[in-house]
Amino acid sequence: MPWIETISFDAATDKLKQLYARITGPGGNVDNIMMMHSLRPHTMEGHMALYKNVLHHRDNTTPKWFLETLGIWVSALNKCTYCVEHHFAGMKRMLRDDTRAQAIRSAIEAGDPTAAPLDPAQQAAMVYARKLTQSPADMVESDVQLLREAGWDDGGILEINQVTAYFAYANRTVLGLGCSTQGDIIGLSPNNSANADDWGHN
Repeated sequence: MPWIETISFDAATDKLKQLYARITGPGGNVDNIMMMHSLRPHTMEGHMALYKNVLHHRDNTTPKWFLETLGIWVSALNKCTYCVEHHFAGMKRMLRDDTRAQAIRSAIEAGDPTAAPLDPAQQAAMVYARKLTQSPADMVESDVQLLREAGWDDGGILEINQVTAYFAYANRTVLGLGCSTQGDIIGLSPNNSANADDWGHN
């Protein structure tokens, strides 16, 4: 049970009901992380807009499965099991290589992303995400330069930064309010990247 009151899909009215209708998955399922916002629907609206645009926008150039991998890594560093489980299931589905997905997860669980089957540019992104998550005040310009040297352009660097920052927010929403996976359908995501206003989960 969450640590604050939440409003179920069936009990929702007005603005909340409209937002729930936009983000539902199969059978009217609403992810618990979104239900955490139900007493202040405007914060749910802000959360979903950020999530959709950071991870699931057509103009991103970084493969979506790798953006999810960064999210799993940040969530593991923050010890947010909820986000690890949800986003691992999504990454695994997108990657379509269960053996590789599990090897990535094992490396993350060991705290050693260099052991993951990722290319050098992706490895560099994982190093950047770890430092930004654990020691944000220690970030320096050379951290970005290392990403450039690994092959990322500045747009890709921005995507890495924003995914890392988004998961810091999502992890703290979950951990600070007692959000669990109970009743969730693990791994759903808003997969219509062509339409930024389509928040439906499948």
